[in-house]
Amino acid sequence: MQWIEFPDDRFVVNGLPWWEETRPKLIRLSKRYHDRVREPVWNLAQSPSGARIRFATDSTALGIRAHFPHLGHMNNMPRIGQLGVDLWVDGDYWRPIFPAGNDADFEQAAFEGVPAGRREICLYLGLYAPLELQAIGLSEGATIEAPEPFAVEKPVVYYGSSITQGGCASRSSMSYQAIVGRALNVDHVNLGFSGSGRGEPEIAEAVAEIDASCFVMDWAVNCASAEEVEERYAPFLETIRERHPRTPIICVTPIFSTNEIISPETARQEPMREVIRVAVADRIAAGDDNIRLVEGYDMLGPDDREGLVDMTHPNDIGFVSMACGLEPHLGAALGL
Repeated sequence: MQWIEFPDDRFVVNGLPWWEETRPKLIRLSKRYHDRVREPVWNLAQSPSGARIRFATDSTALGIRAHFPHLGHMNNMPRIGQLGVDLWVDGDYWRPIFPAGNDADFEQAAFEGVPAGRREICLYLGLYAPLELQAIGLSEGATIEAPEPFAVEKPVVYYGSSITQGGCASRSSMSYQAIVGRALNVDHVNLGFSGSGRGEPEIAEAVAEIDASCFVMDWAVNCASAEEVEERYAPFLETIRERHPRTPIICVTPIFSTNEIISPETARQEPMREVIRVAVADRIAAGDDNIRLVEGYDMLGPDDREGLVDMTHPNDIGFVSMACGLEPHLGAALGL
């Protein structure tokens, strides 16, 4: 196996809109926002959720060499989903690549000795842990070519909470954005920030920087109250519209949580849903014909409780349900 140092422009990086500013760091926000956003947001941005390395090769072997700055353990999702690199070949899942022990320096072959032939490689990076990718290993003399193009040139940009970031998928390729992306063959950017998707103006400005094919707003539940959502939601949409007057926007209300059944007197989801409904209706009434509402209950509702890990976060079943609920709306917005 020959080791090719990363980054190398033959390996296409998708899902990191500020890659040219941050390389070789695989992080989700521009360094310009380091002192502008809250510290939890910046720390979460160090995890490359939604990032993918894509290329085509005739290599008979594939490996990665990496360093993991933090090998933490989460209670509600497996290590493979937290920090594993998920390998897909020609659109099919092959295997995860992840450190099973506590050694932060990692080198592993994903496959060796397969027949030579052109293959489309997609490496989904981990959802909840920083990664320093050092090299990609290929067989001697292997070719590296550009991957096949997406159905639309620009990425779909998602902003939201821990659910958006990927909690609690079993593998990095099982977030709902990744599932929808494969179904529609579209690129995506994941700006989900666990516990911190609160719609701050600084984040709205960052989201609006991205030249997107569609913006998906999947945030509210991290706010302290429906009043906080009301204060921030409409201005967030306005910030995007100022920069992108005709780009489709999809606004998703919160999915079902069992705390709505267990503690209905303290559940905040329904008042937040109503704020989002009103904000979207107001924009439509004002003439915005490129915004649409998707109800979270239609993606994962009370009849889909087997799709939750804990009270709030989807498992793989839940993420498949969310993806199926969003796909027709996103496909229509993109004209697919």
